[in-house]
Amino acid sequence: MREAAAEAGVEIDIRRLDVVDEESVTAAVEGVIADYGRLDAVVNNAGAGHLGTLELESVADVREVMEVNFFGVLNVSKAALPHLRATGGRLITVTSVGGVIGQPFNEAYCAAKFAVEGYMESLAPVASTLGVSVSVVEPGAVATEFVNNIGLDLDARIAAAGPYADALRTYIDRTVSQFTEGSAQTPAGAAEAVMEALTADRPAFRIQTSQWARDFTGAKLTDLDGAAVLGMTGTWVAA
Repeated sequence: MREAAAEAGVEIDIRRLDVVDEESVTAAVEGVIADYGRLDAVVNNAGAGHLGTLELESVADVREVMEVNFFGVLNVSKAALPHLRATGGRLITVTSVGGVIGQPFNEAYCAAKFAVEGYMESLAPVASTLGVSVSVVEPGAVATEFVNNIGLDLDARIAAAGPYADALRTYIDRTVSQFTEGSAQTPAGAAEAVMEALTADRPAFRIQTSQWARDFTGAKLTDLDGAAVLGMTGTWVAA
């Protein structure tokens, strides 16, 4: 990253920050203020994927997903807000289309992203009274190592899935095809939406990173009884 930044003529300052460790978060934010004197924007981008379903995992597993993907966002945002108030800054959180539409075998992950979306949607009007802009950025599939970093042995997971094995295999095959057939968005394309939230005069609260993401989330926002969404996601697990 440092080499790429140097080649582009961009100055970066990389620091350690563990979003689930409040002391680490406080140290990172206070260190930035000590060195630069101000904080103009925060992008909550840390997160971890998770694959599972309720009967096959422990509640502790679900709590761990929430700790990283939800409470980690709160830890960073809480530490940053006093400084963003001082500058009229921006609080931007990368969520997911999974924060709008629940997806099979992503119950815990989507629950965390739903929680982030609800929290930030509730916080936005309150923060705006003090000059802080709040936005969420919703990517779909992005061609990064995010899925691989979950570190799953998919064959072993299917073999251990019992009555859920057929549905899980169908879901995994569909997800893999998104990446192997080139339908996943490029990281640069997703980053453009973050830049929009950082630079627009009046950024929207909710920003999708692609037309696919806009169409996908739009299906939920116009589906009052849930039939359209469940009809769609049901095909992802039907053999």
